[in-house]
Amino acid sequence: MSTNLLAGKRGVIFGALDDKSIAWKVAERCVEEGATITLTNAPVALRMGGIQELGKKLNAEVIPADATSEADLEKLFGESQEILGGKIDFVLHAIGMSLNVRKNRTYTDLKYEWMQKTFDISAISFHKVMQQLYKMDAMSEWGSIVALSYIAAQRTFPDYSEMAESKALLESFARSFGYHFAEKKVRVNTISQSPTVTTAGSGIKGFQEFFDYADKMSPLGNASAEACADYCVTMFSDLTRMVTMQNLYHDGGFSNMGMSPKLLEE
Repeated sequence: MSTNLLAGKRGVIFGALDDKSIAWKVAERCVEEGATITLTNAPVALRMGGIQELGKKLNAEVIPADATSEADLEKLFGESQEILGGKIDFVLHAIGMSLNVRKNRTYTDLKYEWMQKTFDISAISFHKVMQQLYKMDAMSEWGSIVALSYIAAQRTFPDYSEMAESKALLESFARSFGYHFAEKKVRVNTISQSPTVTTAGSGIKGFQEFFDYADKMSPLGNASAEACADYCVTMFSDLTRMVTMQNLYHDGGFSNMGMSPKLLEE
């Protein structure tokens, strides 16, 4: 149900790969709520996924961009402002990738070259996105920048490997850059989302077992990708203007649980 929360707003969505992606759901909900958007992903992801199909469905321009490239980001935000007809009101960063995880390297035997790539893609890219937006003065007053995170930034989940450090760095960037962006009346936050069945998430060793565990541990159950999209819409709307520099848990209560009787009953 649309309430036009984002009527007249312009946004850029990073990371939509296929219809399981949280970013895909966010893009759909933003347009449903009245926003106009551009979609972006790395060129290799554009070839693999169905983002062009999403672009046609939402009447959204798809602009290839490597989020680790400052030149690509400058081009992306410049073209987005031209296409959308003004400054950008909201940005979603939904990017994460670890070659060590993909190649099943254990945490005690990581390849450091891959680790550095993980940090660059999954976390430093967020700083690059914000720095480019800041330098270009591309964000509207009271704009909103959101990145997706995970509770492994605070707690230990062994199979999540160095993605945990990536998320911790991502959240730190949100706090640090959020301070500077406040001068421009722009807010910056991260959303710590439940384990979610996505193409990327499902590739993590033991994902299904942990998904089931988290679902039982969370009083409300795991938050779905669709529910996360709803939350992102509120964060992009004018209803959350004074929320910034926060890591916001969207996890059905998992983050405040110690033990659940549901697990003990098994």
